[in-house]
Amino acid sequence: MINIGLIGCGNVGLNVIKILKKHSVSIRKKCGCNINIKWICDKDISRLKQINMPHQKLTSDPSKVILDPSIDILVELIGGEEIPKKIILEAMNRGKHVVTANKAVLAKYWDEIFSLALRKKLLVYFEAAVAAGIPIVQSLNEGLAANKIQSITGILNGTTNFILTKMTDENMTFNEALKLAQKSGFAETDPSLDIDGSDTAQKLSILASIAFGNHLPFEKIYREGISQISSFDIKYAKDEFGYILKLLASVRNENNKISATVYPTLISKEHPLATVENEYNAIYVDGDFAGDIMLYGKGAGGPAAASAVVSDIIYLARNIFYGTAGKSPYISYDRNIKINLNPIEKIESEYYIRFITADRPGVLSKISGILGRNNVSISACFQEARYKKRAVPILMLTHKAKEGNIKKAINLIDKLPIVKSKTVVLRIME
Repeated sequence: MINIGLIGCGNVGLNVIKILKKHSVSIRKKCGCNINIKWICDKDISRLKQINMPHQKLTSDPSKVILDPSIDILVELIGGEEIPKKIILEAMNRGKHVVTANKAVLAKYWDEIFSLALRKKLLVYFEAAVAAGIPIVQSLNEGLAANKIQSITGILNGTTNFILTKMTDENMTFNEALKLAQKSGFAETDPSLDIDGSDTAQKLSILASIAFGNHLPFEKIYREGISQISSFDIKYAKDEFGYILKLLASVRNENNKISATVYPTLISKEHPLATVENEYNAIYVDGDFAGDIMLYGKGAGGPAAASAVVSDIIYLARNIFYGTAGKSPYISYDRNIKINLNPIEKIESEYYIRFITADRPGVLSKISGILGRNNVSISACFQEARYKKRAVPILMLTHKAKEGNIKKAINLIDKLPIVKSKTVVLRIME
């Protein structure tokens, strides 16, 4: 029998308990032994009273779980950073394996956690930390282990994808779509980590660290959010050029230079990621031998995340039961591997640019002249019918150009008296 201690009994934790109870017979067959919930811990003791579990298994004190020598697996589901980090490290120092769904802790303290796991010959499983029920961690770590990963591109945040879907399909403003996301339970009361790209960058940090064998700190990932996105640009990009806007996480290995970014990106309506809507997530992986693979499913929600947590518990329990846990590490981690990051200014992309200018002759030539002098070539241009004494939008697509050149050109263009508002720039995925 394998004993587990669960710390954090919110929506995910309650569903973990539900799965372990409901599927106890099939779980035993899969891991070879019974899994016993020895402790359930939550700071809100009243929430634990709703659980049909013996009273002696319930506590609001994490130390009772951490210090219990009979616990084989500690399951951390409380969220936050410093307290979960302390719990995870203390559990490993006391010889316990760990299952966590905490993307923030892993993205920030990857080195500390997995260095300790290697020294102690312990395992840390974390499938639910990225894209909830989608088995992307297992796919990278095991199913694609024979491949050198060329790139990972994904929609990793259900809140932002829900918002952008409503802005695209129903012509909502950002604020209208955000309010609907909050009302529907897809966005927090404070959604800042979602909409500014931080949540997505944390998840990308984890995937890149698995793919490339060493930690890529999330703070080094260039990121932009979606709060400044206008339904105007979503509509024009779709109607005039056939593009759909998504908040994409992308990490790419080009000649041993790693480009890692999170920002709103236009993709062709024909691309598989363009069909991923509302709260769903998808990850597109390119392996040098496997080629392109896409995983799709629910990237958030208690049941989906709990599915991934219980999967980790099953496979970790099986390793413990058969005496193989910790004899080899779960992830490939080598601090000596150097990850050379490509600065954002050197990353190349195609671009959608929208200017709002005075309606007068010569405007287009001035703008195109500045772009040309900064090595930015125009591939397409659209301008609405002219209206006297009124500012008009000019939409352009560019050929591939360096980010640094685009920024220099736009900075100069925005200083022109003919430009009436800040220029909008969106990247286009090839």
